Amino acid sequence: MRDVLRTYSLPCGPAMRWLVNPGPGAPRDIQVALIGGLFGTLPVFAAGVINTIAVAAAIAIRQPTPPFIFWLILEVVICASRLTVLLFARRAASERRLTPTNLYLWLGLLWSASIGYGGFVSLTLGDWVVATVACSSATAMVGGVCFRTFSAPRLATAMMLLSLGPFVPAVIIASEPLLYVVLLEVPLYLMAMSAAAFTLNKMLVATMRGERENDHRAKHDSLTGLSNRVGLAAAVDENLKGAPPRDGALAVLFLDLDNFKGVNDTYGHAAGDRLLKSVAERLRHSLRATDVAARIGGDEFVVLAKGLTSEQAAELSHRLTNSISAPYDLGDGVRATIGVSVGVALVPEHGADAEALLAVADEALYEAKVQRQVRVLHARLKEDQSRRIAPTARGISPSTQ
Repeated sequence: MRDVLRTYSLPCGPAMRWLVNPGPGAPRDIQVALIGGLFGTLPVFAAGVINTIAVAAAIAIRQPTPPFIFWLILEVVICASRLTVLLFARRAASERRLTPTNLYLWLGLLWSASIGYGGFVSLTLGDWVVATVACSSATAMVGGVCFRTFSAPRLATAMMLLSLGPFVPAVIIASEPLLYVVLLEVPLYLMAMSAAAFTLNKMLVATMRGERENDHRAKHDSLTGLSNRVGLAAAVDENLKGAPPRDGALAVLFLDLDNFKGVNDTYGHAAGDRLLKSVAERLRHSLRATDVAARIGGDEFVVLAKGLTSEQAAELSHRLTNSISAPYDLGDGVRATIGVSVGVALVPEHGADAEALLAVADEALYEAKVQRQVRVLHARLKEDQSRRIAPTARGISPSTQ
């Protein structure tokens, strides 16, 4: 539907936004994806351009009168403009810059109106060979518009109406009784194609919603709503991708709750679940929007924080410790207090990939439990010790998910 390497801008202005709106409740990311579909691909665009210009040129050669010569010139100008805007938009989308979405959509509407104009002058001329060629081409293009633009069904309907709507007054002007059947055919055809566009759009949006929901469930913990192991691995890879590792690039904090088992055993699993949800909520309130919190086990959490030095990571660890260690009201008169141990690993000091960082953070957590303090493993950690630490020891390696 959309080239994942390109992101096209949503249109500006209430009128155009209404015209391309896929329907109520569609989230912004789906709207952006659907806008990308409206730009199509160059082969599809080229096929439409070649068809409409070839038809206009053939008719202008057969009937070299001002209306048809004007149509040919209009087609060439519109198609050249659309191609220029399309190429510019593709480049801007690749570079994550604003794209001329409004201009491209207006040119699409103008192109549809040009097709309608060609059909109108062909029918009113009385040359039925010309009329047959023009109307057949227009009908074929409308089919293409429906199935290429159904991601915005209102826009598709407007383009189809501009392409075939002029046939109705043209048939009346032509005064050919047999052509009056077009007065019935065109409205029925437009209604059928518009209904198809809206139906396909609903199916597409539902599919995209389902894909996003499945992806969210696959990467998030169902109890707390935090990232799970899969989501954590993806977040680490995303943060490490691109720029080379540097000091303060990324801190990995491995948190393990102390005395959680006692709460769970004493008050039951329901109280334990409420406690985990409360811990997750405190993590959210204590972190920045750019940080990532994950629950990777029963009472194990991991935090990814960008742009922190060793000292800042330690400060964040102490802040999280104080927040999580405050008493909890679990309902039904139950109050509980737990502790937390934190191990920290840093990029590039302790590695530059997910497995190495999580393994070092896990080892630091073990030392933190022994020493009862936040632990940051230092660069003196030897390479053979790093190899000795099993990345899967606490079930955090992406390969074991």
